[in-house]
Amino acid sequence: MQKRILGKSGLEVSTLGLGCMGMNFGYGVVHDRSDMIALLRAAVEQGITFFDTAEVYGPFTNEELVAEALEPFKKEVVIATKFGFKFVDGKQAGIDSSPSSIKSAVEGSLKRLKTDSIDLLYQHRVDPNTPIEAVASTVKDLIKEGKVKHFGLSEASPQTIRKAHAVLPLTALQSEYSLWTRRPEDEVIPTLEELGIGFVPYSPLGKGFLTGKMDEKTTFDSTDFRSILPRFQPEAMKVNQSLVELLGSIAAEKKATAAQIALAWLLAQKPWIVPIPGTTKLHRLKENNGAAEIRLSENDLRQITDAASKIKIEGNRYPEHIEKMTGL
Repeated sequence: MQKRILGKSGLEVSTLGLGCMGMNFGYGVVHDRSDMIALLRAAVEQGITFFDTAEVYGPFTNEELVAEALEPFKKEVVIATKFGFKFVDGKQAGIDSSPSSIKSAVEGSLKRLKTDSIDLLYQHRVDPNTPIEAVASTVKDLIKEGKVKHFGLSEASPQTIRKAHAVLPLTALQSEYSLWTRRPEDEVIPTLEELGIGFVPYSPLGKGFLTGKMDEKTTFDSTDFRSILPRFQPEAMKVNQSLVELLGSIAAEKKATAAQIALAWLLAQKPWIVPIPGTTKLHRLKENNGAAEIRLSENDLRQITDAASKIKIEGNRYPEHIEKMTGL
């Protein structure tokens, strides 16, 4: 697999990364640990060098899983993790990016990841009670101490990005971006381009919806967080099928899959965009990685973009109380 550099940072990663959250958190199923270790190692064999985790996934257990699986490849891979939540009795209990919380989170992540330095450290969600300048300054100190190599934000506004970047240059922003979540195109992507910051889209396949494997009859377990998302309610999924049908028609022409077209479209937007689709299945891993080999012409891109722009997506990304946790 080819490589990309995240903005002007010099941090080189595989063209596609791997989101690891769903292996044991968020989607209602905790998959067999040995199977997930095998999948993570297969990803390395297929050329993926960029892996995404966070302390809140589990909490804590996802970092441990990633560390165990990637231990033999430590010098070959880049592992990104995140801070920004507080925990009570081992459960997530709100946002906290106070300097003491950041330092504590980093010590925990270093231990769980079995490393001396975190490759890329994101603030998971903007903390309205802690100035972003204080957050950046704290991470700057951690970089000086050798405990962190690169700094990033997640779901941050252009204003927050600029303030943080002025204190400590950002390597990457991680936010949701796909053909059914295009808000970053308005202000975020132009800001990143101006400042030379890489972009790491999470949920580039719409949390599985853009694969074409779901419809209004699809049901989710109560422990699957999609069960509470407005876009995954039956009436919304029925309306939103039109976007999947568009991807399917283009995929048929290209002898590809809908997922591959969705990822190829993202990759074609900017050379410093690195999507991190997640999966727990080996055949999906191979399918997603195949997107890196698909070349969409300018005409293809116009056709996809124009057609998708005419489709009104039904439902918000998150319920209001979760949406408020984003900095956008």
